Amino acid sequence: NSGTEADVYISVYGERGDTGSRQLLRSQKFRKFLKGQTDIFAVEAVHLGRLYKIVIGHNGLGSGNGWFLEKVVIKDPITELDYTFLCHRWLDQGQDDGNIARELAVTDASVLPGRQELELKREETWAAEKWKFQKGNTLQFYNRLTHGFICLNPDSRVDAFGDKKNKYGKVFFMWLYA
Repeated sequence: NSGTEADVYISVYGERGDTGSRQLLRSQKFRKFLKGQTDIFAVEAVHLGRLYKIVIGHNGLGSGNGWFLEKVVIKDPITELDYTFLCHRWLDQGQDDGNIARELAVTDASVLPGRQELELKREETWAAEKWKFQKGNTLQFYNRLTHGFICLNPDSRVDAFGDKKNKYGKVFFMWLYA
């Protein structure tokens, strides 16, 4: 459920101005914004010079509108430069921080070796997920073998009986696969 059916918009900012908000309409794929899929769009605009940020989001409409965005890569046909904007976050009113739009700064992938990019992803993932571990939250881990839950309670108690029902008010699910 990390794809979206909502209308997605992008604004690209460079040293010479911005594109304004543009809806991403025609992907090279039959259905756009599916889980695990890379979509490619052509966006016509005046040359903006060196790019430094984008704002990307969706209108929040439609069933299954939450979206997990890994990254955006913009290829400049004039300079033949690639600009990478790492996200690794949800654009979803019910996930992460509830925002359906993100402002992303350019990441110069050419100067980021693989290890540094991996560390950046780890830091961004923790920034997006740490709210789940705040005081007072109950975590439930689903056990695929027993089809029950292991609960970590705010008072440090662990309920490992595999209860199949959600008996807590505010619960965050984490699916673990072995």
